[in-house]
Amino acid sequence: MDEPQHRIRALHTATTITVYQAYAPQIGLPAVEEGRFPAAWKRDRMTWIKPSFLWMMYRCGWAAKEGQTTVLAVEISRDGFDWALRNACLSSYVRGVHPDRADWQRQLKRAPARVQWDPERDLRLRPLPYRSLQLGLTGEAARRYADEWTVAIRDVTPLAHEIQALVRDGDLDSAARLLPREHAYPVEDLSLAHLLG
Repeated sequence: MDEPQHRIRALHTATTITVYQAYAPQIGLPAVEEGRFPAAWKRDRMTWIKPSFLWMMYRCGWAAKEGQTTVLAVEISRDGFDWALRNACLSSYVRGVHPDRADWQRQLKRAPARVQWDPERDLRLRPLPYRSLQLGLTGEAARRYADEWTVAIRDVTPLAHEIQALVRDGDLDSAARLLPREHAYPVEDLSLAHLLG
């Protein structure tokens, strides 16, 4: 089956969606222990969440990059995620989506969330010909993410290392069986035309 150019692929339930982030242990481990982001987590900064596990692995180098050695699976409410999408702006100007560059800049300045579409990755972290969502949260969205939307936080660093070891050994079938079961996220009730650049 052909993949659409833009799709939100995610592990989700009827009420939650799982997104991934990678942190240094001093942020990641307390978040797992407390089930919420600690006070040291800066709520006034932009934070990027990624529904695609393999895109997160690409970004953090299988949890090996400095400051990204603790990979978190953050289960958040779908209501919160959908709110962020409805209030998001594309992270870059796209002719045809925005009337002009100045209008896009005004939207970007006001928006509490921004969307970036990046090439999805395969098990060897090579780019695929279709894109997955990255969602940047700032201001109100970042605060609500940390303090209202978060349902559970798990440390998936051991899983990342286990999958990487299988890939390194050439056992892609076993590696694929360990991946989170990501499916198309339902967006029928959301108008996403403003986010499909």
